[in-house]
Amino acid sequence: MKLIRRITELTSLRAHLRAMQHRSFCARSEEYLKRNYANNEAEYNTVVSSITSQRRHYLLRDVYDDMVLDGVKPDRDTFHALILGTMRGSRMQDAFFFCDEMRSMGVVPDVALYNYLISTCGKCKNSDQAIWVLEEMKRSEVKPTSQTYICLLNACAANGRLDRVNAIVRDMTAAGLGLNKFCYAGLITAHKNKSTVTTETSSKIIELVEQSKGWSSVDQTRENPTYDTMGVPEEELYNLPTGEYVHRRGGFIMRSLTIYHVAFHALADLKDVQATEKLMEMLEKDGKTPDVFILLQVMRCRLHSGDLDGGLKIFEDYMNAQKPPMLELYVTLIEGAMMGYTPKGMQVAYDTLVKLNSRGFILNAKQRSELLLIASGEKTGGYTVANLLWDMMQTRKFTPSLPAVQAYHNGLKEREIPEDDSRLMLVSKTLQNLVSRFGPSGGRLAEA
Repeated sequence: MKLIRRITELTSLRAHLRAMQHRSFCARSEEYLKRNYANNEAEYNTVVSSITSQRRHYLLRDVYDDMVLDGVKPDRDTFHALILGTMRGSRMQDAFFFCDEMRSMGVVPDVALYNYLISTCGKCKNSDQAIWVLEEMKRSEVKPTSQTYICLLNACAANGRLDRVNAIVRDMTAAGLGLNKFCYAGLITAHKNKSTVTTETSSKIIELVEQSKGWSSVDQTRENPTYDTMGVPEEELYNLPTGEYVHRRGGFIMRSLTIYHVAFHALADLKDVQATEKLMEMLEKDGKTPDVFILLQVMRCRLHSGDLDGGLKIFEDYMNAQKPPMLELYVTLIEGAMMGYTPKGMQVAYDTLVKLNSRGFILNAKQRSELLLIASGEKTGGYTVANLLWDMMQTRKFTPSLPAVQAYHNGLKEREIPEDDSRLMLVSKTLQNLVSRFGPSGGRLAEA
């Protein structure tokens, strides 16, 4: 009884504090009205959607705090949008914070929200927490769906927990649930991510691709994306490597090749050129044509295994075929060419970057920061790729992430550059601003 009384007192205190934070008792000055960006639930929901689309997921908690201070009570849809945003930003702590807030307001989490939490755990490679979410779901008497178990399967796969993945597959089979392409995708990912990768790993991946051909013809031919109740594509929900490209057009993604997508991506991570060639033969034998995503993985595999000429040939063959130019092809070639920082590779990266810029392509925050971070690792040579990337960002008034600026600054300091050099001074100033704004560990927050 004492425990129940204490909980009741804390709940009452929390509600009282929130009531005191309500801003409506103050007269709204003109200054406040000018700087306030939302006044009601609909406007806050629009802000949440906008921030999520801009990939500024670190601001979601600030928006929620402002919402509470304004006395605007979020509803179920608002919490769904907030947790979906944290899932897309891989911010597990924020996701569970919003879930706790949801419960404190008397809103019961539903199956879609639990699926987002499990997916978020998978993105953060925390399979233990994903399993805890499933157990919590059962304790709350929320019935898991097949999507829930596939989310869990892929969350465990991201962590390389092949034992847990196999156990989930056995449970699904025992319950009479057939394995679809997303289950096989999880099995492939689990083999690739397991702690001990052997020479048999690639063979097992190819074997799973062959086994996966047993699904129904309907599943194999369906090209329109399927969504959950909140409109999230299944590829994104299950953290597949094609998740962010589902809506791309121009032959970038053919959804009937989901298993091949995951397999080619896994073999590229393993840098197994021979297995990649064998998988390509299987694809052609099935009468399929590789889409752009598959070409990216084949090119990445060759480049990261040291075959610069092979990767460059794939890029040139695509461009010579008069196909629509894709930004990702340029980015993959630039990144792969810089592996090892060879003179030829750095020249290829520089030339490709110039071509990319001349075509008017604009790198997103993640791409420009990652490329600058890699280019800044060049210890010898003229530092031309890193300098060009920095100049391109300055022209468009883009600021890379803190780790990228830190690496670029360190690279400049290692060279014989005068302290009063205009470039070094600007980089030093940018670095100081980022550190003062986000702290020394705020790299992910500094992408703008």
